[in-house]
Amino acid sequence: MQKRKLSLIFLAVTCIISSVGNAHAAINLFAAQPGASEFEQWWRSITLAGRIDGGIMANPARPDNGINFGDFIGDHANQVQLNQFALTLARAIDTTSNDYSFGFTLEASYGSDSRYYHLLGISDRAFNARYQIIPSHAQVDAHLPWLTKLGIDMHAGILQAPMGPEAFDPNARPFYTFSYTGQYSVPFQHIGMMTTIHVTPMIDVLTGIDTGNQTTFGNSDNNNKPAGYAGIALNNLADGKLTITELSRFGPEDSRLVLGREANSAMRFWNDILAVYKVTPTITVTGEFNYLHDDGLRADTESFVSYLSWNFAKNFTFNYRGEIYRDNTGQMVVNFLTNEGYMNGIAGRSTPTESAPPTTYGAMTLGVTYRTSLAKDLGYFAIRPEIRFDRSLNGTTPFNDERNSGMFTFGGDAMIGF
Repeated sequence: MQKRKLSLIFLAVTCIISSVGNAHAAINLFAAQPGASEFEQWWRSITLAGRIDGGIMANPARPDNGINFGDFIGDHANQVQLNQFALTLARAIDTTSNDYSFGFTLEASYGSDSRYYHLLGISDRAFNARYQIIPSHAQVDAHLPWLTKLGIDMHAGILQAPMGPEAFDPNARPFYTFSYTGQYSVPFQHIGMMTTIHVTPMIDVLTGIDTGNQTTFGNSDNNNKPAGYAGIALNNLADGKLTITELSRFGPEDSRLVLGREANSAMRFWNDILAVYKVTPTITVTGEFNYLHDDGLRADTESFVSYLSWNFAKNFTFNYRGEIYRDNTGQMVVNFLTNEGYMNGIAGRSTPTESAPPTTYGAMTLGVTYRTSLAKDLGYFAIRPEIRFDRSLNGTTPFNDERNSGMFTFGGDAMIGF
């Protein structure tokens, strides 16, 4: 009970002072002051940002259990929901400086998305309704003029996982819904540290260590071992049009409640290659290849996701996403049927789920984003309708209460923020 009270106090404090670090608009809390000291200039550069995001994914098949299989964010078929109400208090670092630069990001988010982004032992047992609250960022950031001429960027604390192109912040992804890869084959959130070593203007080395995907310490870690990242980013290729990032993650991720002592040594390997190419000033194409293998579950997945973004008119962007995703054992693509189900699964606790046999999934999503600034550029409004078709490519019937080999959904979300 005392632990629960401490978690609630932590969440309340974080909510009051925090929010979402990647918001696309922000306000300065303090006016600039000519002649101010260096420290005063630092705290006068603190910004506050916020957003509200809500949406719906309609399913004409009306599954009896009300679940759009293979979808986390829009999992409740034909139901409008508040996905995120988020606030962000931040001070950005200067990653190009030749000197030290320090900052922070504090973020809290309330809504249905939070069900999937908890950390064991901090927020996972505080609420059991569909709308929940999480500290989605609570980190210190630093640019350090060490090792190389361009220096190192470091982030430590509660961090969003860096793998893949689809982020928790809806501003930072092209669609309301996620790809299978973005839900089942990349981690979500950590307590740990990530570093970017700027070797040259073209080469960054990426490293990190953490307690595990969505776990913390002691009894709130589902096993007794840490995990970490290693990778490389190649920037400014093809005359500045191409960026390629390879990021690998390795470490035990399964629960002792499921595997016993084997959980401490059963490795999971996540590997992701992301290439982004700017064809023209208005057209960008992206490709992602992902491979995951889990020794403890004896499971693996392979996938490829392609994206196209075309800013075809002022305020309007057309987006395409196509994916082929192979779940070789049927253990990875799972929907959780209760509001606490996903985090119970991370912890290894029993929870009701909906799953499918080994399946190769094909999915195509089309959408248009309309985005405009509000008065005096102090905020934004965006709406993103999308249509999506998912299909089993090997004859299984995972959709609509295991009745269909395909599923058609349509809907989207709307955002307003500052």
